[in-house]
Amino acid sequence: MKKEDKVQLVNDLHSKLEKANGNFLVDYQGLNVEAINELRKGLRKTNTDFQVVKNRLLKLASRDTDTNLIVDFMRGPSAIAITYDDVVSPAKVLVDFAKENEKLDIKCGQISGNVLNSEDVKHLASLPGREQLLAQVLSAMQAVPGSFVRVLNAVIVNFLNVLKAIEEQKDNS
Repeated sequence: MKKEDKVQLVNDLHSKLEKANGNFLVDYQGLNVEAINELRKGLRKTNTDFQVVKNRLLKLASRDTDTNLIVDFMRGPSAIAITYDDVVSPAKVLVDFAKENEKLDIKCGQISGNVLNSEDVKHLASLPGREQLLAQVLSAMQAVPGSFVRVLNAVIVNFLNVLKAIEEQKDNS
């Protein structure tokens, strides 16, 4: 690879890392091209870029970004999954893929300046996804006004029952 191409690659990767919400570093050694393409396809559905890159170039690109925190893990064959939105979905894809393909090893992750080891990434993958969390929040938000309306309705109904009882009492007298 020519020096100009390497400089361009580092600059492009640096701009991706600056925009990223998080990333995951994996060891892909032993995976064939078909398996890597399958992994890329799964990650693409979660708006995540997967790139095999030399550690030296990745270290240069990670300067002045949060990814610089995981430089110590950049040893051996490395690929990086860069996520721009939800960080849980790509973690799920990586963990599920690693279960099916033992040759994929999740080295670490980085989310908003916090370093995650491989166990932390597995724990992150067990959390509900962004859409599911939003649905739970929306459900909770809808439940509160509904409960409030039922409470107000019960007060009015009880008041009407009291008035009716008073009316019946006056009629019987």
